[in-house]
Amino acid sequence: MTRTLTKEAVAVDPITVEVIGSALASITEEMGEALVRASYSTNIKERRDCSTALFDHRGTTLCQAEHIPMHLGSFLGAIPHILKRFPLETIRPGDVFIGNDAYEGGGTHLPDIVLTEPIFHEGTLVAWAINTAHHSDFADRGNAHIFQEGLRIPPVRLYAEGVLRKDIQELILLNCQVPHERLSDLRAQMSANRLGVQRMIALCEKYGTAQVMAAGEALQDYAERKMRAGIAAIPDGSYSFTDSFDSVQMEGSVELGLTITVRGDEMALDFQAPPQMRNALNVIYTALLAACYYAVKAVVDPTVLPNAGLARPLTVTAPEGSLLNAVLPAAVNSRLSACQRVCDMVMGALAQALPGRVMAAGNGSCASATFSGRRPDGEPWVYLETIGGGGGARPAADGLSGIHVHMTNTSNLPVEALEIEYPLTLLRYELVRDSAGAGAMRGGMGLRRTYRIEADCMLAVEASRVLSRPWGLEGGGPATCSVIRRNGIVLDGRNTALTPGDIVEIVTAGGGGYGAPAARSPAGIARDLREERITPDFARAAYGTA
Repeated sequence: MTRTLTKEAVAVDPITVEVIGSALASITEEMGEALVRASYSTNIKERRDCSTALFDHRGTTLCQAEHIPMHLGSFLGAIPHILKRFPLETIRPGDVFIGNDAYEGGGTHLPDIVLTEPIFHEGTLVAWAINTAHHSDFADRGNAHIFQEGLRIPPVRLYAEGVLRKDIQELILLNCQVPHERLSDLRAQMSANRLGVQRMIALCEKYGTAQVMAAGEALQDYAERKMRAGIAAIPDGSYSFTDSFDSVQMEGSVELGLTITVRGDEMALDFQAPPQMRNALNVIYTALLAACYYAVKAVVDPTVLPNAGLARPLTVTAPEGSLLNAVLPAAVNSRLSACQRVCDMVMGALAQALPGRVMAAGNGSCASATFSGRRPDGEPWVYLETIGGGGGARPAADGLSGIHVHMTNTSNLPVEALEIEYPLTLLRYELVRDSAGAGAMRGGMGLRRTYRIEADCMLAVEASRVLSRPWGLEGGGPATCSVIRRNGIVLDGRNTALTPGDIVEIVTAGGGGYGAPAARSPAGIARDLREERITPDFARAAYGTA
C-alpha cells in the first residue's frame, strides 16, 4: 500500500530551508537540461519547447524550472486528474503516467504531452517528477473542435512499476505522423523524470524525508508571504482594462476585459470574454491560471519563488464556456495567443495601480508556422517555428528586439539546422525597421522570417495583433502589427498547400513605446538611425527630426 506523509511538526531552520530550496531548483533545471540534450526533434533539442517541475505529494507545485510559463497550465491539472482516475493506494514506484488532454488529461493543448512519475522514499510517496514537451506532430488538421486536433490521451500508465506497457505506447505512436521522433522524445522525457526521481531520493536520504517536505511547505508559505506583501503595497481598489483580441484564425476582432480588485493582501482577477469559438484560440481554465500567475508575479514581485504559494492570495474568474474558460469540445491548439492577451490585460490594469512599474505591451502574439509534408522516400516530416517579436519599452529602458514575450520562452531554430532537416530555405531573418513604438523609451523591433519552399507541403499559421497594435504607456506610441504572407498575399489560419518556389513571409509585431516621443534624447534617435532600427521618414514622423 502507498503511504503518504502525515502533517508533522518538523522544525527546519531557515538556512536549511534555503539550501533545500536551492537543491529543488537545481533538480528541476538539471531535469530540463537532460530532456533537451536527450531529445531528438528540432522543436525540443534546438528550440527547447519543454518544461520540468517537481510537485509535492499532494500535487501542488514545489518548484518549476525557468522554462516556459505556459507549461504551468499543463502541470496544474495533471496530478489531480491522475489521482481522480487511480486510487493512491494503487500507485507504485516506477509507475509513469502519460497524458495530454485539455479536459481529462491535465494538458492545455494536445501537442504538449505530459509525463508524471511518483517519487517514493522508504515506501512513502514524497513528491512527483513531471515534465512536458511539445511534440510537433499533429499537423494538417482541423480546429473546429478538439476531436480534430490530435490524439486525446487521458492519464494512463505508460510504465507500470518500471515495465513499459508496449500496447499503450503502440497505440499512441500509431496516431502520430512522425512516430520515430515521438518515441525518441518520449524516451528523453522518461530520462528527465528518472533523473528527478534519483536526485529527490538522494535529497531525502541526505536531510530526511520529513525535513525535506517540511522545507517544501516552508518555501510555499514564504512565496505566499512575499506575494501577499507585494499585493498589500498596491492601493486598494478596482482597476479595469480592455484590449482587442484578433487572430488570423478569426474574422475581425473581439473585446476582452479584466477587472482587478485589490483588498488588503489579496487580489481578484475577473475576466470578461465572448463565448468560446469554433477555432483553436480557446483557453481552458488551468491555462488562464498559468497566464495570470505569471503576469501578476512579474509585476508584483518577480523574486517570488515559482511554487504553489504564490497563487494562494489570487482568485481568478472567467465566464464558463467563454474564450478564456472553455469547456468541451472547444478546440485549444492555439490557446497561447489568447493567453498572451491575458498578460497584456493584467499589465494594463496594474499599470494604473503601479505607475512606473509596468512595461508597455510587447508583441502580444505567438506567431507560428507549421510546415508538414513527405520526404522523397515517403517519410512524413513536420516543422514548427514560433517566432518572437518586439518587447515593450520599460520606464527606464528601451524594449528588447526579436524576443519571445510573456508566456513563450522558446529559442529559434538555427538556419543551419532548419535547412539540413527540412526542404525549406530561409531567405531572410532580420529585425524589422520602424516596427517599434516610439517613445521616450522606444519599444523593441519585430522580426521578419522569409522561407522559400523546396518541396510540396502544407502550412498552418497563427498570429495575433494582426489588426490591433501593441499599445504604449505614458504617451508612448503603438508598435506595428503582425502579418503572414504567401507570395505577397496575406494568409489566414487555414491549412494552405504550398509548392516549390512559393515564398512565405512572417512579420511579427513590435513592442509599444513608453513615455512621450518628444522626450526621447537626440542621442537615442541618432543611435536608432545609425543602427538601422528606424528610417529617416519614421524619425521625422515620430520624433519630428529634420
